[in-house]
Amino acid sequence: MRGALHRVLEVWLKAIGVAVRKWGAGLLGTGLLGVGLTLGSMAEAQVVPPAKTIPEAPSLQNDTLKPLDYRNKYDIYGGFASSHFNSGPALIPGANLGGFDVQGTMWLSMRFGATANVRGYYGTTGVVPNPYGIRGPFIFEHQFMAGPSIRGPKNEHAALTFHALAGGAYGVFDTALNPGLIGPNLGLFNNGFTLATALGGSVDLNRNSKFSLRLSPDYLLTRFGGVSQNEFAISVGVLYRLNKMRPK
Repeated sequence: MRGALHRVLEVWLKAIGVAVRKWGAGLLGTGLLGVGLTLGSMAEAQVVPPAKTIPEAPSLQNDTLKPLDYRNKYDIYGGFASSHFNSGPALIPGANLGGFDVQGTMWLSMRFGATANVRGYYGTTGVVPNPYGIRGPFIFEHQFMAGPSIRGPKNEHAALTFHALAGGAYGVFDTALNPGLIGPNLGLFNNGFTLATALGGSVDLNRNSKFSLRLSPDYLLTRFGGVSQNEFAISVGVLYRLNKMRPK
């Protein structure tokens, strides 16, 4: 663009010089005026590129989790469970049992709820040395508990819940024994009901406003045989939320 302007100026200057020599200085003003008009037209003809725009940064808000406000009335949970259980007073190593964990919670407010819980644990256990040739018989335990739940820290991604449950447990220790034998013959407890308590909670990793992945660890206390069994239990499963508590 600058080279074109220089060429135009050179042409006009030569033309003005010729005109002055032939017709006088009167035409000088006319020539200068023409130069000004030409330059103005060329300036107007220049194309100005559009200003660059800065794209907006992507939002960090998860639209899938945005509606989650924890105002649901009920929680329903089901998962796979594991427990370390002492199945006899003299069986120090204990047994690792697997099973299920089902919980239902009715939220009375945003923080406080009532929970009902059913669990089942199944597996084999060691026994004391015996003349019957029995090793690793099958045993199982069912627990039925209820109690309060408290919702702790939470956001759209995760939530903590704490519970204290109490109820009963029913254990069966002789299903795989020879006829006429009972649990104590192999160092196991007798079949029967006993007290059961669970102290623990859960971590809920939210997938959307309805479903979450739950990890639920607990300290379990049972009293088979009149002695305490201190157990650690954990379950992993899916939580489903339903029904709104009340409109905002």
